Amino acid sequence: QVRLVESGGGSVQPGGSLKLSCAASGFMFDAWSMSWFRRVPGKNVREALACNGGINDYTDSALHLFIISRDSDKKTVYLQMNNLEPEDAGMYFCAAKRDWNYCNPPLWRAEKNMDYFGRGTLVTISS
Repeated sequence: QVRLVESGGGSVQPGGSLKLSCAASGFMFDAWSMSWFRRVPGKNVREALACNGGINDYTDSALHLFIISRDSDKKTVYLQMNNLEPEDAGMYFCAAKRDWNYCNPPLWRAEKNMDYFGRGTLVTISS
């Protein structure tokens, strides 16, 4: 049974940083690509941020600000987020795709193409 559990969300001041974690279980972690998405207030869709697999790929919202990485021993994928601004507030989700080489855009950037999502971790930005 595939399970993705996000953690690390919380409240941070503008300009601050957070590191999100996603613990994975129930599948061959090193054979799957892992991604981060977010859903911001007022929008129903999840916005793609970063993908880690055969390559690392970032959307414009994450490029130069966020860093995705994974620890295969811990079966955990991370999202280091820097210089957070109010528009970055929202629910952050990790996602898994049964294809190590899925991070070539644009396919991974559509939430409907992911195989599994976690339940998310909430990030709030307040001064």
